[in-house]
Amino acid sequence: LELKNQYRENKTIIKIERTLIKIKNENFGYCELCNNEIGIKRLEAKPTASLCIDCQSLSEIKNKQRIKLSF
Repeated sequence: LELKNQYRENKTIIKIERTLIKIKNENFGYCELCNNEIGIKRLEAKPTASLCIDCQSLSEIKNKQRIKLSF
């Protein structure tokens, strides 16, 4: 349990660091895949979001399909 929590914390720190770099480079708020703006409501809910809602949804669908295929 301790290792799982530490892994989550490290993952969050990495996301925050990436977001700070994006702010510095003036790339914050744009999707990494399609370069469209990430909606303000999404960024308010999750400031470290790197994908717009459409690309995030597609990514989750692809991941679910990979998981099903691996079983």
